[in-house]
Amino acid sequence: MLNTYFRAIVGTFILLSVVLTVYVNQNWMWFTVFIGVNLIQSAFTKWCLLETILVKLGIKKEGGSCSTN
Repeated sequence: MLNTYFRAIVGTFILLSVVLTVYVNQNWMWFTVFIGVNLIQSAFTKWCLLETILVKLGIKKEGGSCSTN
């Protein structure tokens, strides 16, 4: 369940940042860069802030989203 929420939220953030970049201001592209860097960082550290937030909100951790721990 956590994996589903994680993918839906990250996908929404990426699409939102692209739309904001095109229609509002090019500086919104930095939000997309932030998301990408966060995903790369979580691959190496096995820690993801979004995963921590979702678990604290009560989403059940079934295999994890950013890590397999």
